[in-house]
Amino acid sequence: MSDINELYKRSIFDHNRNPRNFHAMENASHSCDGYNPLCGDKVHIYVRLDGSDTVEDVSFTGSGCAIFKASASFMTSAIKGMTQVQARETVSKFLDMVTGSSDPEPEDKSMGKLSIFQGVREFPSRVKCATLAWHALTCALDKSTDGEKASSATPDSEARKDVVSTE
Repeated sequence: MSDINELYKRSIFDHNRNPRNFHAMENASHSCDGYNPLCGDKVHIYVRLDGSDTVEDVSFTGSGCAIFKASASFMTSAIKGMTQVQARETVSKFLDMVTGSSDPEPEDKSMGKLSIFQGVREFPSRVKCATLAWHALTCALDKSTDGEKASSATPDSEARKDVVSTE
């Protein structure tokens, strides 16, 4: 087994057993549910933005497979402290990488630990598991918890439902 495959397996198992930021957040400014009807993965993403549009805190709750839970755990760790624009760029890069739309260059360190999820693209049925939390994060950033469209949502995005499905 290659070193990257071994790192992938260990990281997935670690974040599945001990997910980071796995808790409900009472004072979230943004949130959204996600659901994968193909395998039953469910997630609720909580985001709290500070006054300067920075992700002050992010967490998740839910149930599902190891890949889903590990991906959500890595995601929350990665975007904490980013501006909303940076978080959206990271979501876009991650989705492109996991779906095979792009390959990070070997010298490109911008994806950091998230690059271990490149291997998921070899298992098309698991891509939706790895991307569910990321789609729910985008939904959460697009809507504030008071049901209003978030003021900092991208201009061309339309208000989304409170539940994102990866069908």
